[in-house]
Amino acid sequence: MSDRIAAHDAPLDGLVAFVKRACPTCTLIEPQMGEVARAVPGFRAVSQDDPQFPRGVEVIDDRDLDRSWLNRIEATPTLIRFEHGREVERVLGWDRAAWRRLTGIENLGEDLPLMRPG
Repeated sequence: MSDRIAAHDAPLDGLVAFVKRACPTCTLIEPQMGEVARAVPGFRAVSQDDPQFPRGVEVIDDRDLDRSWLNRIEATPTLIRFEHGREVERVLGWDRAAWRRLTGIENLGEDLPLMRPG
């Protein structure tokens, strides 16, 4: 996989979530994204429709969808892990086990369904 987010936005190491407020799954997991932001240094969200969403998270405005297109985003939410500036893993939608594994937060989303598509 490659480092497609955009050279000036891509973390060398870390997590990026592609989201949009109009996505029911994204709004469902907004509190969890805030939790990730507090626990995982450098976590960012790339918001397709609202640069204020999600609250409590550093947001990259992608209303022009350039970053989403460059990163081949097919659904929101999509969580991507970067290592050394390269994408190494992604999760489509909400998958509690996968989000826990990528974030390292063992009780993330305890009150949410196990899975929810984007």
